[in-house]
Amino acid sequence: MAEFHRKKKRICQMCAGKSVDYKDVMIVSKYINEKGKILPRRASGACAKHQRYIAMQVKRARFMALIPYVK
Repeated sequence: MAEFHRKKKRICQMCAGKSVDYKDVMIVSKYINEKGKILPRRASGACAKHQRYIAMQVKRARFMALIPYVK
């Protein structure tokens, strides 16, 4: 018989109480990869609602020139 290893379900960090603000470059940069692309939900661990919020904050930070569009 094969054993099934259940992965522990990751909880969304923002549902747990943490926040993302476009002015905080260190937090926003955790949600972009080395090329400057926004990480997908499976990599960031965010729920759908908060993934859209993360994308909006990253785009605001790019527009304000706090983070580059490409690296």
